Amino acid sequence: MKRYITLLFFGILNILIAAGCSSDDKGSDKPAEPEVIAPVAIEKTNSTKIYVHYMPWFETNESSADKKWGYHWTMANKNPNTVGANNRREIASYYYPLIGPYHSGDKNVIENHLLLMKYSGIDGVLIDWYGTYDVFDYRMVKENTEQLIAMLNKVGLEYAIVYEDRVTKSAVDAGKAISVTAAAKTDLAYMEKNYFDDANYIKVNGKPLLLNFGPIVLQTPAEWTNVFNTITTKPTFITLWDQSVEAGANASGEYAWVYKNNSYLTNFYTNTKPKLDVAIGSAYPGFKDFYAEGGGGAAIGWTIEHNNGVTLDETLSMAKNANLNFLQLITWNDFGEGTMFEPTVEFGYTYIEKVKAFAGVKSTESVFAEISKMYNLRIEKKSNADVQQKLDQAFNYFVSAQPAKAKQLINEIK
Repeated sequence: MKRYITLLFFGILNILIAAGCSSDDKGSDKPAEPEVIAPVAIEKTNSTKIYVHYMPWFETNESSADKKWGYHWTMANKNPNTVGANNRREIASYYYPLIGPYHSGDKNVIENHLLLMKYSGIDGVLIDWYGTYDVFDYRMVKENTEQLIAMLNKVGLEYAIVYEDRVTKSAVDAGKAISVTAAAKTDLAYMEKNYFDDANYIKVNGKPLLLNFGPIVLQTPAEWTNVFNTITTKPTFITLWDQSVEAGANASGEYAWVYKNNSYLTNFYTNTKPKLDVAIGSAYPGFKDFYAEGGGGAAIGWTIEHNNGVTLDETLSMAKNANLNFLQLITWNDFGEGTMFEPTVEFGYTYIEKVKAFAGVKSTESVFAEISKMYNLRIEKKSNADVQQKLDQAFNYFVSAQPAKAKQLINEIK
């Protein structure tokens, strides 16, 4: 009898303990872990692959080791620590990013940029890349690039490298490479090992796409043959317009850029494109460089006015009429030359709205303001783990093409 009473006592005690734990769990404020969802492509009607040229070269006083703002915000004479009207910092540009000047390796900045791209119908990013050598700010650019790459797959966007072969001379001048071809071989070997095999690295004709801004230093087919002979996978190599002759048979085509006026683009589509195996067109909102005013050297010497979006309308229309397989938007964020598609104080979301229309994005739901709000909440509530976890969930909703759920979650945060 005593044994029965003892067992009954402990049985009741266990039930009470279990009930107490259950009650405590229900009353807990601990948020649920964000649901990780695979990225889903945004539906659109335009089959042209839309890529955007991207500069990963921005640095702030908080991100740099020497606590100084990077050259691309300052040039020679601007000080972003000086805050003027409307709480705007002094930067080397006529235009001001909607999220303010930033560090290109900042996860929150990258999240903001890639979500805006995704919902405007952009398929991928063409990353302006300065190689592997620790010269000037090249290492910082490489590190920022790899922060960007780390999030691209999560968002569901592709990428490829735009190699600045001018960096090979810098590596030689700094005593870090024995020749410009040796420097290029080192850079290409790094790309092959770390980028080309990525599932979301852009492939054209079954091979990794590699653009070159030039050639500028390696200007003979023999030099490029020498460079490419050292890697296993020869890429689909695309030079700047009218410069494929410098790479010879190594080049698979050319891409258009921005220059003086739209007539150069007309010439590319009419006379050059038909001769190329691979042609990448361009669209841009305008061009207005800050070099002279910023003390960053001589002005380019010509301007393409933005004309309240008319220039972009014209270049997108030209791209549509050219029946392109590939289009490069110039650029996401070259603030020094005023070619940015990134939302600005001056133009708001106008340019990415136009891209969205060109891409034929099927969803008419407006999400750009909430993506910006998400960035602001990331910063304002950076020490609030609960809010950050909700924003992580909103990110997962955005990348899985569930914007209504993302917007609801963001707008519930106070």
